[in-house]
Amino acid sequence: MSIQSKARRDARKRKAERERNRVRAGRPPIEPHAELRDRDGNLLAGVVRQGGVWVLGMDGRIAGSSDSAAQMLMLMRRAQRLHEEQGVPVKLVYSDVLRDEAALEAAANGKSPEEYEQQLEAEMASARPVDGEDEGERQEPDTSGPALH
Repeated sequence: MSIQSKARRDARKRKAERERNRVRAGRPPIEPHAELRDRDGNLLAGVVRQGGVWVLGMDGRIAGSSDSAAQMLMLMRRAQRLHEEQGVPVKLVYSDVLRDEAALEAAANGKSPEEYEQQLEAEMASARPVDGEDEGERQEPDTSGPALH
């Protein structure tokens, strides 16, 4: 390999790295706001905000997103309860910003934060599919192509 070809290859790599950094710099920052950790300090779930949207991550994957801070806080507290009910001690830490925005959202709906959280839990419970649903309402699995997992 000649010295010139190595120099050209290195220059292409530096140029590509600069371009990747330029793209990253244009994105809104990711602000961490909540985390749920087990006794060993392993991260079980977390909430971040990017570009005004709250994003929930669980088990190393994005589990969902919402404009509602109250909904994200409710989901984190629910995950905390579920772990503790299974005998797994966990610690939930969340930011003042998340707590305050959830409280503002509750106040805008004329409720205390606790009442609003209970309302969100009830809405979530009623939206879940129930065992023994009508067979006519269920969708058949799509077997037309490869499964994407």
